[in-house]
Amino acid sequence: MFTRIARGRGGFSLIELVIVVVIIGIIAAIAIPRMSRGAAGAADANLQANLRTLRNAIDLFYTEHGNTYPATTEITNQLTQFTNELGTASAEQKNDFIFGPYLREIPALPVGAKRGSRGIAAADDTGIGWIYAEATGQLSANTTDTEVDARGVKYSTY
Repeated sequence: MFTRIARGRGGFSLIELVIVVVIIGIIAAIAIPRMSRGAAGAADANLQANLRTLRNAIDLFYTEHGNTYPATTEITNQLTQFTNELGTASAEQKNDFIFGPYLREIPALPVGAKRGSRGIAAADDTGIGWIYAEATGQLSANTTDTEVDARGVKYSTY
């Protein structure tokens, strides 16, 4: 009598296992593309946040330094160190070095071929993540015209 009950309660049948595998496959087919789009969306949002932070720092420098934008050759120091009225940078806060620092560090470019680059310059070069126009204070991502977000918008136009 006990042997019949034991045989009837064996493992899963082949059909039950196939159904479970199919259900897991369907769930994976739905979830994986959503997760990968989420990572790309996060990088796009990070780019927008970095640009907003950098642009705000440039605007604050401009306001505090008599409507003068940071110099292209000194922008990293001018945004991350103390400055005087003339925009001269100093690692220490001294008597007349009362402005800034506006940033702890220059954020890295989160998208494109230059991802991870922190440099700021007027033109593309090795290690340059941000393109800056000193005359207007405009800052953009150092990306090519083919580097676009999920909607097809060029990163360089953010």
